Amino acid sequence: MQTHPEIVYQFGPFEVNVASGELLKNGRRIKLQEQPYRLLVALLENPGKVISREELRSRLWLDDTFVDFDGSLRVAVRKLREALDDDAEDPRYIETIPKRGYRFLVPEVRRIESAPEAAEPEAATFGDHARRDDLEPLKTGAKATRWWLVAGAAILMIGIGLTVGSRMFFPHKVHALTDKDTIVLADFANATGDPVFDGTLRQGLSVQLEQSPFLSIIPDEKIQQTLGLMGQPVDVKLVPAVAREVCQRTASAVVLDGSIAKIGTQYLLTLKAVNCKSGETLASSEAQASDENHVLNALGKVSVQIRNKLGESLSTIRKFDTPLEEATTPSLEALKAYSSAMQTVRTKGPDAATPFFKRAVELDPNFAVAYAYLGVMATTSLEPSLSVDYRTKAYELRGRVSEAEKYWITATYHKGVSGNIPKAIEACDLWIQAYPRSEMPRIYLGAAVLPVVGQYERAVEESSEAVRLRPDFPLAYAFNIRAHAALNRFDEAKALYAKALERRLSNPFIDVAMYDLAFAQNDTAGMAQHAAKLKALPRLGHQIINMEGDTAAYSGHLIDARELSRRAMDNAQRAGEKDAPAVYSGTSGLREAWFGNTGEARRRGSLALKLSSGRDLQYFVALTFAYARDDARAKALADDLDKRFPEDTIVQFNYLPTVRGKLALNKGDVSGAIQSLGAAAPYELGATRTTDLDWTAMFPVFVRGEAYLAARQGSQAAAEFQKILDHRGLVLNQPIGALAHLGLGRAYVLQSDIPKAKAAYLDFLTLWQDADPDIPVLQQAKAEYAKLQ
Repeated sequence: MQTHPEIVYQFGPFEVNVASGELLKNGRRIKLQEQPYRLLVALLENPGKVISREELRSRLWLDDTFVDFDGSLRVAVRKLREALDDDAEDPRYIETIPKRGYRFLVPEVRRIESAPEAAEPEAATFGDHARRDDLEPLKTGAKATRWWLVAGAAILMIGIGLTVGSRMFFPHKVHALTDKDTIVLADFANATGDPVFDGTLRQGLSVQLEQSPFLSIIPDEKIQQTLGLMGQPVDVKLVPAVAREVCQRTASAVVLDGSIAKIGTQYLLTLKAVNCKSGETLASSEAQASDENHVLNALGKVSVQIRNKLGESLSTIRKFDTPLEEATTPSLEALKAYSSAMQTVRTKGPDAATPFFKRAVELDPNFAVAYAYLGVMATTSLEPSLSVDYRTKAYELRGRVSEAEKYWITATYHKGVSGNIPKAIEACDLWIQAYPRSEMPRIYLGAAVLPVVGQYERAVEESSEAVRLRPDFPLAYAFNIRAHAALNRFDEAKALYAKALERRLSNPFIDVAMYDLAFAQNDTAGMAQHAAKLKALPRLGHQIINMEGDTAAYSGHLIDARELSRRAMDNAQRAGEKDAPAVYSGTSGLREAWFGNTGEARRRGSLALKLSSGRDLQYFVALTFAYARDDARAKALADDLDKRFPEDTIVQFNYLPTVRGKLALNKGDVSGAIQSLGAAAPYELGATRTTDLDWTAMFPVFVRGEAYLAARQGSQAAAEFQKILDHRGLVLNQPIGALAHLGLGRAYVLQSDIPKAKAAYLDFLTLWQDADPDIPVLQQAKAEYAKLQ
């Protein structure tokens, strides 16, 4: 039988399959009536050229007696523009040429033409309940009768057609799923007796299916929550009965049941999509592997088949179908270790999972995604230098991953290694465009990337959308709370926390965010509540102790702050961590410098450099040395940062302007300091979370305020210090949050506004009313305040 080529047009996020009559956006079907669809195809056949109204009439309206052509054409154009989200006043796709016709504006339309693939007829071809055995070669008896009834009905429909006026209408293909349905993955039934397949095949199938922008897989975190509500252990095997109940409770559409069996030396993989309400099999596929080394290849084949049978277009499958052996690893043993790591992350946390990830890369040194996860783990454990190594390795191997993971690895590399935030944002935007149903690009963008450049409004938008997409994912709430708090939207942040509690969601990062929020609202009881929960955790325990040290220092309790910082360092060292003690020493050294203890500041900074050479740590120490008047060492560290991180956004437009501005002040070059600090203005709200301390927000603002004081420009200085006070939810317990009151008082003195100056000094002295009395900055403040009386 002769086959006709399948023609597909692609432009922007859209795709048009002429044979099936579908318009897709990022793999999702867009509803479009017949005439607007025919109009679109006509325009796509001649991109960039004007199609006259007469030609459109002859192609779209075959009935010569049709009278209201102009009105119908306008309606078709309007509906088409709505489907493409186009604007007649500022068109991106369809341009109206007055009195002539229309033109498609995207000249680089891709036209893909290929022979249709040989495939089994799908259940949706002749009705939802058709089976493969119904379409086998003609047999006798009841089966033959059933075949002729189905085929005859199909032939009759094609022969007669469904007409509107005198026009033939070809209905769209009926899909098993829509773009709003979700899927539960069951565990594979392993009849081989080989434990290497346990958990491994399900993990591999998950990787394969998550490449699809059309399908949406219920996350394992949600499955665990549902199992808890069912009274089941979180690690219970997802046999078909259990998976089907999970499917029903999560309002999903289907369960994917897989199995593997060994027949002689060969392996047979089978995959079935089962309606979780009726138990009906909607689609199935199978593939054979000649030996164990080809099992992953067979798994890739059944996943592609099931994607198509569940309704995904062949064109998006071709676009997003990295073979499993490339997307993960060709080693079953390495994939088994990776599967164990992912399961352990969900049940026992990242510390317990790290050895499994390390085992995976030992078994396959080219396992890119495993390196990427190790990079994330190292970041959360305050090991930025190790994180850089892992992220760099993942980035070098990014050709061996799926498209979704490539976006993720690229974003994490540019955020955590090159520091090029515009490139990280671009990767996340492309990730979102390709996978609009995924919450992960929005979480990463809103939590880790946008805060670096101070874009908190968009961080709120992205993290809010992540909560909408995954309303039962605790991390989405944690970062949404932080984004709202950074904008002083405390009531909204508290409402999000209440919503998380209603859903019985918990996560250490939620408690970290709520500790910060409690501080911003002077809620000491709330701070104690969340700190107690965090101290019980092995990794976050020393972090919260260090945060309590910052809180103590904010009120001038420097002796307590030193003790808490020491305890945090000791606990981190006992845990075997390298970078965390260095970070704690570096930030406490900068604190000492701001408070006027220059000798102690130099000591702590020098100790920190002996422990680590991380980017943020080096910045803390460089600024510490600049305040301690050790200009030569500060300049050397700044020059090294400049050399090592030439495209790093926060280094080039936040860290270096701050250090160099302070060094210029030390030399009496006030105008040079102000000029240097001007480069930081677009990014001065940025806060890197490599340390999870938010200890870099608004440092340029503080130093700029000091520069204006030195220039005796009181009003400009007051504006800078007031800016810090106005961002309480962002500055939090950084020392500059307290010292800004003192800077504001000094600025008002320069303006000869003594009442306001007294009020600002009093605010500082009240905050430090029971502070340690021998802190130099406090003694100086008291002397200055006395002169105002």
